[in-house]
Amino acid sequence: MPCSFRISSWVCDNSGETMNKKDIIICRCEDVNLEQIHQLLKQGYTNFEDLKRLLRVGMGPCQATTCGHLIQREIAKFLQKPIEEIPIHKVRPLAMGVELKKIAEDPKHED
Repeated sequence: MPCSFRISSWVCDNSGETMNKKDIIICRCEDVNLEQIHQLLKQGYTNFEDLKRLLRVGMGPCQATTCGHLIQREIAKFLQKPIEEIPIHKVRPLAMGVELKKIAEDPKHED
């Protein structure tokens, strides 16, 4: 099927033909493709947190900086809702700093 101007450029290859959903990588950090996203949406997993738990999207080094909006858009298209109505993922820091003073004062760490 030829690619049209209405389809985003990332869905088309250089020849103008529509790409296979397996070839369209949505989450580069976790190597998740568009077909995997669509399969889970059809199974009823229609929010970012579900997809995150099942496919690990948004859990790589970029923390959904690259894939977050793409996944949000696919969920919106599937649910036929405006993208503004689709909640974005929850950002949780990978690690939390602890002051050395607090560790030193902790009675559990006494010899």
